[in-house]
Amino acid sequence: MSTLPLGMIIEGLVAVLLLITIGYCWMLNRRLQRLRADEEVLRATISELMTATEIAERAILGLKTTAADADKTLGSRLKQAETMSSALVSQIGEGEKIFSRITQIAEAARSASPGPAMGGRGEAYPVRAPSEQTQYGGPTPPAYTDPYQAPMAPAAEPERTRNSRASDIRSAAAEATARLEQFRKRNGAAA
Repeated sequence: MSTLPLGMIIEGLVAVLLLITIGYCWMLNRRLQRLRADEEVLRATISELMTATEIAERAILGLKTTAADADKTLGSRLKQAETMSSALVSQIGEGEKIFSRITQIAEAARSASPGPAMGGRGEAYPVRAPSEQTQYGGPTPPAYTDPYQAPMAPAAEPERTRNSRASDIRSAAAEATARLEQFRKRNGAAA
């Protein structure tokens, strides 16, 4: 065979295998270092994900409490709106009743008077004499009477004053009827 002893061949073979093993270990060590570096990055990513999850949970709890508060507030406001709506409906009904009564009064006043619905001069409200008006344009208040004096019998009104009052009432009723008709036309157009 060969001149080299058998021991040397085995030792050479072992040396070659050792070199291959060292190379493989060196390559394995580099892979493990990369894996450890990736593990650190992965741990940092996991910790960031856990932090983000905790923040999201807190935000969700805050949103739930805000939604519950908004629901309570909205519920109370809806109840208030419903009560206000029912109150408005009842007030509108009462207003319609009052308007119908005013209309009946105006029609009764028209049928009772043979003349025109306006005052003698064609005005809705007759003009008072300056002696009958205050500085604000209203009628003069009654004169002061002593409460300890015996009450005096009311003075008899002249017929002309009664007629002018009836005329005033008729003209006010006619004006109220005209305004009521305008109001109904506006509401009919709006509806």
